[in-house]
Amino acid sequence: MTAKEFLMSLPERLHPSAVEGLETRFHFDLEGDGGGQFTVHLADGQTKVEEGLKGEPKCTVRSTAENFVQLVKGELNPMMAIMMGKVKISNPGEMTKFAKLLGLM
Repeated sequence: MTAKEFLMSLPERLHPSAVEGLETRFHFDLEGDGGGQFTVHLADGQTKVEEGLKGEPKCTVRSTAENFVQLVKGELNPMMAIMMGKVKISNPGEMTKFAKLLGLM
């Protein structure tokens, strides 16, 4: 699984009831093979993922695609990744609210 495959699969993996009443927008800027720039937008019970950075995000996540994949597979501890600078998050509070829902923790 690549970082792109993981992010693009979010709409199929998140049931509309799980995101009902929630609204946020994340930008993922992932360098390297299988990465890229992606926007994840949760609104009106729907999850939309687009390539590119669209709209104004509430949180931006920067990492290598390799570290991101290790994170979502549970092979990289999220707190250690942040402290070591392997993953950079612009708004940790927003990420904390949605990390479990998005499968990042």
